Amino acid sequence: MKFSELLIGAIGKSEIPLRFEPGAEEAVAAPVVELLRTWILSHEPDRARSEFDDGQRALVKALVEELEDRRDIQGA
Repeated sequence: MKFSELLIGAIGKSEIPLRFEPGAEEAVAAPVVELLRTWILSHEPDRARSEFDDGQRALVKALVEELEDRRDIQGA
């Protein structure tokens, strides 16, 4: 399952008054995705200095790929 499918599904289940307008879920999801992207990228190490930093960088990369629907979310 893609991140956008999970997010839009959650928005669709909410009590947002505009949810029946075409494209409303996507319009609400866009700023949430941008906020999450900024937050995730803020945790990326400047440069890898250790195995931990390498792992952190790999995790950030994987999360951004899921956020941008370039990778399926496992177990969803």
